[in-house]
This record gives sequence, C-alpha cells and structure tokens, in this order.
Amino acid sequence: MRPPSKHLLLVGGGHAHVAVLADWIENGPPPGARATLLTPHPALRYSGMVPGWMVGDHERLRGIVDCAGLAGRAGVELVLARASAIDPDARAITTDAGERIGFDLASLDVGGTGHAAATLGEDPRLIEIRPIERFVERLAQWRAELLAADPAPFVRAAVIGGGAGGVELAFAMRNLAGLETRPEVTLVAGSAGLVPTMSRAVRRKVASELARQEIAVVAQDARFGEGTLRAGKIALEPFDIVLAALGSAAPDWPSEGGLATDPAGFIAVDAFQRSISHPHVFAVGDVAARQDREVPHSGVHAVFAGPKLAANLRAALADRAVSERYRPRFNSLYLLSTGNGAAIASYGPLAARGRWVAMLKRWIDLRWIDTYAGLAGSA
Repeated sequence: MRPPSKHLLLVGGGHAHVAVLADWIENGPPPGARATLLTPHPALRYSGMVPGWMVGDHERLRGIVDCAGLAGRAGVELVLARASAIDPDARAITTDAGERIGFDLASLDVGGTGHAAATLGEDPRLIEIRPIERFVERLAQWRAELLAADPAPFVRAAVIGGGAGGVELAFAMRNLAGLETRPEVTLVAGSAGLVPTMSRAVRRKVASELARQEIAVVAQDARFGEGTLRAGKIALEPFDIVLAALGSAAPDWPSEGGLATDPAGFIAVDAFQRSISHPHVFAVGDVAARQDREVPHSGVHAVFAGPKLAANLRAALADRAVSERYRPRFNSLYLLSTGNGAAIASYGPLAARGRWVAMLKRWIDLRWIDTYAGLAGSA
C-alpha cells in the first residue's frame, strides 16, 4: 500500500516562497508530497521596482512575479485567500473566507504589516507602503485622478521615514512621471536621521542628493494632530499626499495561534527557519525573527533565504534532518534609486553614485524577475 502523501502548505506568495516553487519546477515535487499555495494575490509585487514604476522607467506589470503560473508549473494547488488564524498543534490554517486547511508542514512567508496609522495617527491623505500591492493600487488611483484634472494641480508631498524605503519614495515622488511640474517633497526622516543603518559615506551621498534635488529633510519624528502633520512642535503643512515607509510590524494571528514570537510579535525561528516552538512550521521574511543571529527585515535577505528554505522543506518532507542555514554576508549590497536616472550604492563602508549604479540595479532587478517569468512560462 502506498503511504499517504505529506501536505506542505505555503502561506503567502513572498520572495522566499517563489524560490520553493522554482525548486519544485526544476527538481520535481518531493516523492510522496503535495503542496498548496495560500495567497491573496496571484502575483508577487517586487517592491524593489516600485520606485522605477513611479518615475516611468517601466510599466506597472513589469515588476511582478506570476505566482499562479509558478504554482501551476510546480503542480502546486493555488488557493486565493488570506490566512487569518493558525492552530499549529492541530496543524491547520484558517483563511479569511472561513476555510480550514490542514497541513503536515507549513511555511509562512506573508510579510509584515503596516503600522503607520498606529504610529502617526489617522489621516485620509496617508498611504503606507505596506502592503505593497495596496500601496501601488492607491498611488495609481491618486495619480490618475491628478492627471485627469485640468489643469493638473501643483503637488506638495510628504514622505515619512528616513530608511532606504523612505529615501527612495522621496526621490520617486520628486520625479513622479506624467506631471508638468515636479512635486514639492519633504522627507520627514525622524530623529534617527537618514539611512541610519548605513555607512557615513552613504549618508553623505544621500543627503547631498536630497539637497541637489531640493527635497527638504526634517530630522524629527512626525505625527498627525487635528488634521495637521507635525514634526515635534512644528506644523509642516500644507500637503496633498503623505507616503509612509516606517518598516513592518508583525501580524497578530501567529502569536494568537500559539507560535513562539519575539517581543515584537515576529515568529521566532532557528537557523533553519523553523519555529522554535513548533518545528513543523517554518517562517521566513518579514514575518520571522531569527533567534540565532540578527537578520534585518529586508527583501534582499528573503531572496537569498529562499533556496535554503526550499532545501530544508524538501528534507523535512522526506523525514531527513534539515541542514541549510542562510548566513547573510558580512556586508549586503543595497542600491537606492534617486529617481533621475542615477542610483546610490551601499556596500559596508563603501558608497558610490551614478548612472552606472542605476544600470546595475536595473540589471539585477530584471534578471531576478525574468528568471521567474521563464519558469512560470510568462516570459
């Protein structure tokens, strides 16, 4: 009698899970295993290409990975819904549609959640970068309404967050495609300042480029109060739109279901991306927090962790010991688009700026996208 198949449930279509799907396409499904991909979107929006879309470097659909196509080629069932609860002891996930899906192994790559409204306060002009698909939809709608006006109004924009995401958004808004007059942009970097985790050389180049493009920088923490955006005691108005890139918060349902989490609520995982409380549950990307070492929440790390996760899931499905650890390089390469045909490179203490950096970023981004487009049959 053939033994019953093991069911792998991939929760979320994130950067690491597309590598798992690619593994199944290239190497075949693990013997005696089947899988389901549970995700609210049939495609993954690659956040690294969103600033390029904003400034008109490429079309909106260029920066997506066809998760539905990858799942079909991998022989993985696709369920378009969002996870809303987990019972790791009973080995089941509940979706926002009320469906309960059982699993033998589960892997969570759902990303973090936005927390701008909780941090800054509510305001109808606020558009948060997370979730990225919702951000793109809202910004596209706002820009379409703006361009439909005759004449198009002059735009004053605020960007909240001094990290890499906020800096790129500020440059992209300053060079937003389709407008006759460039928007006036204020970057509210916060008390931590500009790209605080990067080197002094990078911070100098970022500050210089912001000044060159006449983007005002405010090094105080922002908050809405009575319909006014303030930094400290200073009112910063008027603004027509406020974009926020404040990093990610943890979703509530993993901890509510009983998975061990760190103090911030992210799923606590070991060196092999396994939950430290339920080793049949794996987690990767922004939703997870490594306990053996610090791994920043960044798409760069999720991309490189993907093949390691794929190998570990394949081993676990075969009842073999997992052995693949993602070890981040001592320094990671970050490429920040400046929105005007150039980019700033950060690699440890080193920094560079120029059009050649933008060309390198474009080559890396498109190579990653096109690899998965070929596997999905959508190239």
